[in-house]
Amino acid sequence: MTTKITMGVTDLSFHHTTASLVANVLTDMGFEVERIFSPHQENFKKLKSGEVDMLASAWLPSSHGLYKADVEEIQPLIELGLHYQPYAHWGVPDYIPADQVSEVADLLKLDVANKMRKKIQGINAGAGITRFSIQMMEDYGLSNAGYEFFTGTEDDCFNAYEQAVANKEWIIVPLWKPQFLHYRYNIREIKEPKGLLGIVDRAVLLLRNDKKGLFTELQIKKLDSLRFSNDIIAELDHKVCREGQAQDQVTHDWLVANGFLSHSS
Repeated sequence: MTTKITMGVTDLSFHHTTASLVANVLTDMGFEVERIFSPHQENFKKLKSGEVDMLASAWLPSSHGLYKADVEEIQPLIELGLHYQPYAHWGVPDYIPADQVSEVADLLKLDVANKMRKKIQGINAGAGITRFSIQMMEDYGLSNAGYEFFTGTEDDCFNAYEQAVANKEWIIVPLWKPQFLHYRYNIREIKEPKGLLGIVDRAVLLLRNDKKGLFTELQIKKLDSLRFSNDIIAELDHKVCREGQAQDQVTHDWLVANGFLSHSS
């Protein structure tokens, strides 16, 4: 009888991509994999309750460390692999001169504020980049300068950026790596010297300790050996989100080409 694994997936496109890579590896091991897609905090709540056996991917220690600690109040977790090394940032299109906008404080300059789109479109409220950005709005006095931060969907954020770039508008995008926009556009990170955007995290697979017995030692080693990168995830994410290719086929082909799977069936 095939063993079923339930994987919680944070409901953003690049998390879908990473989870697809892991799911293909698990399927190759002989497991039946069900993926449940939820927002950040809800994903961790499902891991805590046992509704999901594992979670892809946790950003530790900065973005998701608090959520992980909450789960571990009742259930120890095992960290596996290093999917990529993510970090949050604010960026601007590369056509905005670096000598005019190089750090967050530059957004307060009158000539910059007059040119910049005042609406800063973020993603959902539970995301690390959203928490960080709201703090930045306050600490830098950006609201007093007329800027507004909005939460929303991935598409709200990404479409706002792409539409602005198409019109050569000045815009700020609260973003992170990896993300497919980086594959297509040159987005220049602006400096944030106060350290409000967290640090470079480790993106890992989290497995409930009480589910470790479902796996052999060799299978755990295989999951722990999975290494991707920001650039790899951004490229695969772009193939799915902007080129319309099938998610699981894109990731399967990459795994075969890079020796993580031994066959192409």
